[in-house]
Amino acid sequence: MKIPNTNKPFSMIREFYLADWFTLGNAVCGMGAMFSIMTYLQTRNVIHVYFACALVLAAFIFDVLDGRIARWRQKTSVMGRELDSLADVISFGVAPALIAYGCGMQGLYDRIILTAFVACGVSRLARFNVTAEELSQGQNKVKYFEGTPIPTSLLLVAVLFAAAMQGALHETLWLGQVEFAGFILHPLVLLFALSGALMVSRIRIPKL
Repeated sequence: MKIPNTNKPFSMIREFYLADWFTLGNAVCGMGAMFSIMTYLQTRNVIHVYFACALVLAAFIFDVLDGRIARWRQKTSVMGRELDSLADVISFGVAPALIAYGCGMQGLYDRIILTAFVACGVSRLARFNVTAEELSQGQNKVKYFEGTPIPTSLLLVAVLFAAAMQGALHETLWLGQVEFAGFILHPLVLLFALSGALMVSRIRIPKL
């Protein structure tokens, strides 16, 4: 009788490279940002919006460091690349969309656009993963991105942070709101539509 190996999860963790732990830090910060914005919706204490935005910034720092560490140690893996994509979806896709929702973009059209933004981010990462070998042209490093990288959503988070600093949330959200066919649209959410469109575009951006 074969005894099942109960140490497989620990074996997987032992196979993590140093850079992978920083990638997990990225994901943890993204989850923290989502919890913070949900706490804001419960308490309406704006400090939780600040926390949420700051945690997305922290996730970005972890995202930059994991790449630098991987290149420094010259240790990368397919699992590390997939892990990085999953963390990016959390921190730079779902978290910014939830922060926008928490800040007042809660109309039907807002939710459709925010969902589309996340879908564009997921599609952008999936496309990069399946074309990375082709884009690297036989070398270890990818020379350029097609479409803007999903961490550029940090700019959207910065806009929301500035709005929160000025008290421009919910009813006083910048650019106000418009009603169409009985449903609400906050024009500020169009920044997320633009960001999503740029992510799935064919624009070539050199990778530094």
